[in-house]
Amino acid sequence: MTFQRIIIGLLILTIAGLAGAFYIDWRMAIQLRTVKSFVEGYVFAEAVAACEKAQSSTPFKWNTGTHTAVIGLNSVKPDKNTIVSSYTLVADGVYCDYDPIKKKADIGSNFLERE
Repeated sequence: MTFQRIIIGLLILTIAGLAGAFYIDWRMAIQLRTVKSFVEGYVFAEAVAACEKAQSSTPFKWNTGTHTAVIGLNSVKPDKNTIVSSYTLVADGVYCDYDPIKKKADIGSNFLERE
């Protein structure tokens, strides 16, 4: 009887621990989305200006484009100390990746041609 109570107690503690972990993960995801949307809003005007000024054989025209879209803020972590972020815009099939840290824009006409 004591063994069964111990097993049931451990099972209840495991379920409570998993529920707590999922709740914390859910709250962190909400906070991350909030921060991401704030950063995207902050960087948007700067990204459009840099993309329109970037030198390329295919011009990037956000303001006069017929099909424009914001892909959003992306980040890549190549090693444990460096995070490379980019803000991606698309105007009439021309992709522009803007690096908010370096304040540099790179233009590519095809998603696969981009670095």
